[in-house]
Amino acid sequence: SEREARENNISFEAPLYVTIELTNKVTGEVKEQEIYMGDYPWMTDRGTFVINGAERVVVSQLIRSPGVFFTSENAGIKKNYGAKLIPGRGAWLEFETAANGAVYVKIDRKRKIAVTTLLRALGYGSNAQLTELFKDVDTGELKHIEATIEKDPSKGTNDALIEVYRRIRPGDLATVDNARGLIENTFF
Repeated sequence: SEREARENNISFEAPLYVTIELTNKVTGEVKEQEIYMGDYPWMTDRGTFVINGAERVVVSQLIRSPGVFFTSENAGIKKNYGAKLIPGRGAWLEFETAANGAVYVKIDRKRKIAVTTLLRALGYGSNAQLTELFKDVDTGELKHIEATIEKDPSKGTNDALIEVYRRIRPGDLATVDNARGLIENTFF
């Protein structure tokens, strides 16, 4: 019983037997036999299991597979696009476009920041560097990087480091060194 299993530090389980049938194709002889598959834990009335005398609960976990997941939404006449970067380990990045064309990113589901702020924090400090970085892909009628630079409150690498730090860790003292350490630990 369940109580005895707890008292004797054994598992509350039951043997599982399966009846199998073996047919000899040459002679047509059929042999049926019950075989032992093993002991399987028996669930208690409370939905738990007793394993080696300790009561255990099975909890299912959903784990998102690493990869990139793209989305698009109709927002009036324009479409807004998004992408989730889910790494094997490290910070999740969620990119999204706004109606004005600006591109934003959320780091680990925190508040969104302009993607240019993150890029500045990673070392692309000037507007010229950012524009050069996207010149081959930002060729549509709506210039996403220009719109994002307009909305970007940071103007250099140090500003961007502090801005990213404030968004990831609101309330903590934001210094350039703290922010640089956080960026390195989060992304590298």
